[in-house]
Amino acid sequence: MAVLAVIALLVFGVATKGEAPLELGDAVPVAELEVLAADDAPEAGETASLEDFRGQWVLLNIWASWCGPCKDESPDLVDFQEANGGADFTVLGVQTQDGTEEGLDFAEEFKLNYPSIRDGSGDYADELGAAGVPETILVDPDGNVAYYRPGPVTQENLQLEILPIIRGESS
Repeated sequence: MAVLAVIALLVFGVATKGEAPLELGDAVPVAELEVLAADDAPEAGETASLEDFRGQWVLLNIWASWCGPCKDESPDLVDFQEANGGADFTVLGVQTQDGTEEGLDFAEEFKLNYPSIRDGSGDYADELGAAGVPETILVDPDGNVAYYRPGPVTQENLQLEILPIIRGESS
């Protein structure tokens, strides 16, 4: 029993190794990271940051190619971007703790239609307070947390919880 307790504490410590989770209204940290792009793509070698999207709603989705739930939620995020992406809104992926090639394969397989930035070390995900992948943060046009969801998002979450916030329909 004591061994199980020690193992549980170790697992908890690893799972909560990041910073404290962000709370509603908190300013979302920014980091200049490499754009996930093939070597021959026009964006290859460029960097981007959440700051580049200031003035619009951003659904920041932290993912990794090896993550099963990330694979499950990808079609819903692609559909949501297709229906709602534009000058006032975008999904922005944060590929974390993963290699470039694996990320590019994932983006191709799931036909990601939104940009992703690479956080290979996981340092940015830690700054965001992420305990794992996937995690999703809706960032308001001023750069603050408007919604947070650990675990995968679903079409239902996107339509009933996130879309009303973006449209100004929630209180």
